[in-house]
Amino acid sequence: MYTIGQVAKFLGMSRDTLKFYEDKGLVRPKHNDENGYRTYNRHDIYDITTINFYREIDIEIKKIQEIRNNKSIAELQSLLEEKEQDVLAEIEYQKLLLTKLQSVKEDCQKIEQFLGKFTIKEMKPIEIKGELEHYTAYDEYETLSKHTDNLKKAITLTSLRRIIQFNDQGMIGDQFVIVKKVDDLDQKTEGEIRSHPRCMYTVIEDGRWSTGGKNTDNKVESSIKQAAQDNGYELLGLVYINLLLATYEEGLERVFLEVYVPIK
Repeated sequence: MYTIGQVAKFLGMSRDTLKFYEDKGLVRPKHNDENGYRTYNRHDIYDITTINFYREIDIEIKKIQEIRNNKSIAELQSLLEEKEQDVLAEIEYQKLLLTKLQSVKEDCQKIEQFLGKFTIKEMKPIEIKGELEHYTAYDEYETLSKHTDNLKKAITLTSLRRIIQFNDQGMIGDQFVIVKKVDDLDQKTEGEIRSHPRCMYTVIEDGRWSTGGKNTDNKVESSIKQAAQDNGYELLGLVYINLLLATYEEGLERVFLEVYVPIK
């Protein structure tokens, strides 16, 4: 027989948790009426370790009470299969979260390497899944959620691309599309696939910290044309802009955009 203190110590639990289990009728140690002490036998310890397992896999107390009082092996198996599906779904979410974290780390490296500098880079294939009137068309964000692998509680704007069309006179088209990266070109897709083997590539900074909230389209257009002229590149009249990272400096947002400008 063991005291509550002994059980709490070798199971790594608090006395309060053991008392909580007792209050819920999940474990029933013997009480000494003379001194009020509880004593636990090996069967009580089986109960506690089993309850701890159910709690570890996030089965609620009410369900554990049902298992404790009246559950057949078949009913228990069904409950565990249901919980298994929840765990598998959570694993898939954690994989998505890990991928997002790794992607943001890579984006930080891109900013350090390419901010304000032009290089030649391939724009890898993307599938156009939908379109928004504008990135500030918040009432259309439900469409964005349906077409992207978003986190549980966040709409991430990194699945949006701004596509600008221009000629020698200036901008002639401005489009905001929802995209998904295409890893396998043999895979069946529903939307239009866009890719460009040779692009002028750079990272630019937007946001109130660097621009004071002013529109920088003309400045960016001018720098693109100047860089193309300096290097003898022939532009195709397209610019793809992707939100790379948003952070803060002195309470103001710093927004970093990656820019692909296809060339011949």
